[in-house]
Amino acid sequence: MKQQTSQKPVASPAETREALLKRAARDFAPIRRAFVQKKRDEAHRSSRLAEFVTNGDVRGLRAYLFIVAVTSAETAESGWSTTLPGMVWARAFGTTEHASPASARTAVTKVLKRLEDRRLITYERPKGTWDIQVTLLREDGSLDPYTRPGNQNRDAYLKIPFELWRTGLIDQLGLPALAMLLTASSEPAFFELPTERMKEWYGWSPDTAERGFRQLAKEGVLQVHKTYIAAPLSPTGTAEVNRYVLLDPFIARSAQKKAPSTESTVATTGDAQALGH
Repeated sequence: MKQQTSQKPVASPAETREALLKRAARDFAPIRRAFVQKKRDEAHRSSRLAEFVTNGDVRGLRAYLFIVAVTSAETAESGWSTTLPGMVWARAFGTTEHASPASARTAVTKVLKRLEDRRLITYERPKGTWDIQVTLLREDGSLDPYTRPGNQNRDAYLKIPFELWRTGLIDQLGLPALAMLLTASSEPAFFELPTERMKEWYGWSPDTAERGFRQLAKEGVLQVHKTYIAAPLSPTGTAEVNRYVLLDPFIARSAQKKAPSTESTVATTGDAQALGH
């Protein structure tokens, strides 16, 4: 009788991410607003996020956000770092699908090299191991050492809840939607954002912003409210304005509030009409 052999169970990318998120012992990733947009007094306000968008690097952005999420401790020797075997990074970054171990590790190195070139991290391989140590730098690309926002400093920052990974949404959102999620997370509830100003304010096109908003609405992450305001120079005397609000769990806790009752608001979710197209 032929002996049956069973395949060894192998952790999936989702299981690997979950184990690392649990180890982080918190429920959100803090990211300085300077990653999304520079301060008002800067001549050019686009920041590191724009480099991912304009280069179409969704894998790099997903990887960077995950590194921030799981790096939860500082050491005197290596700063805010996380050290993992190369194949654990590969599963966490989603580079193992349809790839040999060597190809998956090579893809990890390429991703980390791009993040290093954007001055967001450094990385190295401890001698004699397959491990990779990734060390965070300050989110603004200044090459300054990373410090945890909100911990003995007053830097503005946004919170990305771990549900982004736990629900699998991180893999569903395209680059425009992921960029606009970060942008919206840095704003208060019911914010206005004229997409024609996106290039000037954030560094990517109005079309990219609108595509991002549409997918966020479709996925139930964001709601669009059409509001009508007085417009003295308009032929009709009124103008339509879109106001956006992230929905739980993505809305910042400090921004949770009701829509102003003085506005004439129509809530829409999930379709292109929400953006007036």
